[in-house]
Amino acid sequence: MKLYAHPFSSYCQKALIAFYENHTSFELRLLGPDDDTAAAEHAALWPLKRMPLLVDGQRTVPESSIIIEYLDLHYPGAVRMVPQEAEAALEVRLLDRFFDNYVMTPMMKMVFDSMRSEENRDHQGTTEAIELLNTAYRWLDERMVERQWAAGGAFSLADCAAAPALFYADWVHQIDPTFAHLRTYRQRLLARPSYARLVEEARPYRAWFPLGAPDRD
Repeated sequence: MKLYAHPFSSYCQKALIAFYENHTSFELRLLGPDDDTAAAEHAALWPLKRMPLLVDGQRTVPESSIIIEYLDLHYPGAVRMVPQEAEAALEVRLLDRFFDNYVMTPMMKMVFDSMRSEENRDHQGTTEAIELLNTAYRWLDERMVERQWAAGGAFSLADCAAAPALFYADWVHQIDPTFAHLRTYRQRLLARPSYARLVEEARPYRAWFPLGAPDRD
């Protein structure tokens, strides 16, 4: 398998966690400014040019959540990313969408807005993004009171989504200290070997972060 990705990308990190959790073999096709060949391959395979993108033989699989479920289906390991029991699977998928839509999306809204010239910035949009993050933080903090992982006792797809979402969101709009359960969960994710490895792999690229990477994590 080949994965077109970059370790500093939040959605690429999400997919890479699943590979690292189960030690699944793959070739990383690094998408960056220094490899025109990988970029051309990626564009030919997926005209939307979004990453990550998985290629397995003749099969092309876009979107991080689908890549993770594809691995779970075709290359299962000791860590099951989606439970086989239907109700438990539904909760995992709900939380996966929650982290993508209500944590990752407003975080990226703020990052992309910072890259615009001052006269083109969406001040109302960034205010709304902060409000959405605060609401998401509060909801998650209440859920994590008695939980080790997002969907309960087992690490899953939901935690693959949570790790990069909370990692970068806290850089952009810090999780309030009153949300102690959520902050502890974020630290637990950072200590997870699969994500700790990714944080180190991404460390050389921190200068790329438009808002400036904080001197922590």
